[in-house]
Amino acid sequence: MIPARLLAEYSDWHNGPMTARAPRSAAALPPEQAAPLRRALTDSRDVTVFVDGTAHRLPDEAQAAVVDLLARLSDGDSVQVTSVAELLTTSQAAELAGISHSYLRKLTDAGTLPVEYRGSHRRLRRSDVEEWLRGQLRRRDVPSGPATGDLPADETR
Repeated sequence: MIPARLLAEYSDWHNGPMTARAPRSAAALPPEQAAPLRRALTDSRDVTVFVDGTAHRLPDEAQAAVVDLLARLSDGDSVQVTSVAELLTTSQAAELAGISHSYLRKLTDAGTLPVEYRGSHRRLRRSDVEEWLRGQLRRRDVPSGPATGDLPADETR
């Protein structure tokens, strides 16, 4: 018998977003807690995290994410924190890029988007998909005729 933990890890690796932790949700703060937080965020955007009494300064991107989370809570919103998957399934990559699955497969077949295989399943790095998207936006901003990506001219979406 295969332990449930290993089955869950395989399922995450095989099908899912391949993150180490489950998402965590928090309900909206009650008004008596949200108001002081809102005032504190209005007065300062500096965030220092204390772990076991030791102060840790966050890198700018992490600080911006924490401030955004706190701002949402101070506005009375419920929030959910989740990890971002580094490796994406073809479905996840196509959704992120806003393209069809078949067009994504053509891009990987043409070598335009690097792909890794897990068995027979394609996996794409989030950073590669995001870089391809940035390239598409740069091409779109340059007036040089219709953009068709990096596929040969006779191929379309």
